[in-house]
Amino acid sequence: MEYVDYRLLRSRRKTISMEIDKDGVLVRAPFFASVSEIDAFVLSHREWIERQIKKRDERERKVEADRRAGLLLSRDEINELADRAMTVIPERVRYYAPLIGVTYGRITIRNQRSRWGSCSSKGNLNFNCLLMLAPPEVLDAVIVHELCHRKHMDHSDAFYAEVLRVMPSYKKWDTWLKLHGPALMRRMTG
Repeated sequence: MEYVDYRLLRSRRKTISMEIDKDGVLVRAPFFASVSEIDAFVLSHREWIERQIKKRDERERKVEADRRAGLLLSRDEINELADRAMTVIPERVRYYAPLIGVTYGRITIRNQRSRWGSCSSKGNLNFNCLLMLAPPEVLDAVIVHELCHRKHMDHSDAFYAEVLRVMPSYKKWDTWLKLHGPALMRRMTG
């Protein structure tokens, strides 16, 4: 590959950068960078470009295979999971919060592709509706994890000691989520 086709976006930035998107290679460059300098940058990264395009194409093939196999959830199915989560999750949060000795703010259910839960500094909790497809113990593990952030906003030894105090089997269910969670996330559409 002696030439790489790319789209160029110039701005007031100071450096040249590159990303691979659905349309190919997008190069971001400062106004002052010459075309020959940009071409040299792109060519010096051609092996990286080839690897990234291969990964992108493989991801797209997996999504298409999942779509054909009926593994992707429809918008209606996602809404049903979210509705169920809005009933189940607050009940489990109400159960665990006193055991941990914490309060919490608003509970929000989301349909995310990368996170199972989060806890803001104000105590607001977010949970992924896909947790409704996991074993109930996995849901409890995520809830305990997020509620323990009300005591420790980090992943320190003290944080994990609190998690394990409340849920001794946490590591088993956290491992389940690490192993099976990516397949659940791939079921998300849109």
